[in-house]
Amino acid sequence: MNVLVVGGSGFIGTHLSRELIDRGHDVTVLSRSPDPEDLPSSVDTVMGDVTAYDSIEGAFEGQDAVIYLVALSPLFKPKGGDDRHFEVHTDGARNTVQAAEEHGVERIVHMSALGADADGPTSYLQSKGQAEEIVSESTLDAVIFRPSVVFGEGGEFVSFTKRLKKMFAPGLPLYPLPGGGTETRFQPIWVGDLVPILADATEDDDYVGETYEIGGPEVLTLREITDLVYDAEGKSIRIVALPMGLAGIGLKTLGVVPGFPMGGDQYRSLRIDNTTTHNDIDAFEVDSAELTSLSSYLAAGA
Repeated sequence: MNVLVVGGSGFIGTHLSRELIDRGHDVTVLSRSPDPEDLPSSVDTVMGDVTAYDSIEGAFEGQDAVIYLVALSPLFKPKGGDDRHFEVHTDGARNTVQAAEEHGVERIVHMSALGADADGPTSYLQSKGQAEEIVSESTLDAVIFRPSVVFGEGGEFVSFTKRLKKMFAPGLPLYPLPGGGTETRFQPIWVGDLVPILADATEDDDYVGETYEIGGPEVLTLREITDLVYDAEGKSIRIVALPMGLAGIGLKTLGVVPGFPMGGDQYRSLRIDNTTTHNDIDAFEVDSAELTSLSSYLAAGA
């Protein structure tokens, strides 16, 4: 099968490209700045920007399936402001669907996010929800995934906890977390467990037309995750509660400062659980007990 991985030079894309190559597929990675050194030697690369249709359209010729992974982080404020979410997630998905339809691509596997909703509380979730509608209403055989946060080599989630420390208490022995870190829950999934599921959905017709919520084996609060990260490094920290209202005022105020990495949208996201309603890994004949937990991953790294 000829598979085009849009955004394939990113964290998940590089892992997924290796998985697809190992399964015998011909893979092309489409990215704004693809680096062949990060990918298997047999992967072809094409340069293009999903927000500019003419720059990507030609890459879809001769492809059997497209996997859309392009995404901005919900954890940090994008350069260009919150409107950038709609440019990348919504307009990017629209351009991808249009190019796929015009070139006779049969399948699209679309990476969305837990809580995606066109009327959601954050720009990130709104843009992801709009993108889902575009993909679902297309003529393509569509499979949509809503994963929780993904961790692994090259990912940003583990380092996110350290960046929070630098923002709220640089140089201090205390670690003030919004709400004490107990008001937001995550269900982290290891990238090595996620990519085989994405590859299965690319190959198997049984998954077409479905939307899958995917999470790992543990539900953890931000406080628990922070403790795990620092414990794995042999460091002890004292977490104190930063009232959510005060954190919101601070992030909204500092969010207008050029270069500050968070703002009001990120504050709102910290008030939303990032967990599955039902973990759909069983649809892929995966047992939760077989998944790699964040705690075991960090312990192995330590």
